[in-house]
Amino acid sequence: MGSAPRLILAAFVAALTFAVPAHALPGRASTAALQVALKANGLYGGDIDGIRGPGTARAVRVFQRRRGLAADGLVGQRTRRALGRRGGPTLGRRPLKRGSRGWDVAGLQFLLAKQGFPSGSIDGGLGGKTDRALRRFQAWAGLPSDGIAGRATIRRLKRPSPQSPVRLARPVSAPVGDRFMFRGSRLHAGLDFPAPSGTAVLAPRGGTVATVGYDPSGWGNFIVIDHDAGVRTLFAHLSSTAVRRGSSVGQGRLIGRVGSTGGSTGPHLHFEVFVRGANVDPLRAIR
Repeated sequence: MGSAPRLILAAFVAALTFAVPAHALPGRASTAALQVALKANGLYGGDIDGIRGPGTARAVRVFQRRRGLAADGLVGQRTRRALGRRGGPTLGRRPLKRGSRGWDVAGLQFLLAKQGFPSGSIDGGLGGKTDRALRRFQAWAGLPSDGIAGRATIRRLKRPSPQSPVRLARPVSAPVGDRFMFRGSRLHAGLDFPAPSGTAVLAPRGGTVATVGYDPSGWGNFIVIDHDAGVRTLFAHLSSTAVRRGSSVGQGRLIGRVGSTGGSTGPHLHFEVFVRGANVDPLRAIR
């Protein structure tokens, strides 16, 4: 093979690897459901992240000892039964809809968040927020948006998480703080860049300004930009904005400045990336 074909093949493989990485958020739905059940019993205070770390394993053994079970740390049928209604059913055993509660609902909420459709707290109860997130995911995935999580929906939720099909420049000259990760019982759906108030925020790619607004209890001053390939970016907690709705911006254009407005506890930029409405990890797009 000549050098030109090799270069073309290498570029194709690199592009494919960028668009569809082998993994995104770690964690398993069953472990997240276990963490929710242990938290409800007052034994687990860590993140509902689906990762079976020392805190989760320790909580399982404490629960087993309290219930007179062999404290082997293994979550078998006896341990699941001892957890009561939070110990079952296994995800996929029944269709889930508004009002459903249990182990499987917690797993559903976890998978929805991994796919970029967080529904608030992962708590094992399918209420209004989870119902809306479920319907949005179903519409996004080309499934009937009926709010019923049956086998087809569960199978689709278990596919690799979506990723940005385009690369983005870094929106601010600052280190990354909190990442796209599970924090407490929720998904932190973006990147935080701690920076002094007034630090310039730049458009990470050319596009059209879709929204310039203010959310007093959440994002504060925020901007949303439409890019190509169904990608949107959001910039929150700004001290000021420098663009108007409907205006075109090029990559590197000043769009606003870092602040601490809305529900912020200190000056930083909160940055989110969406692909056709699904939250994706911004760091993977920047890399």
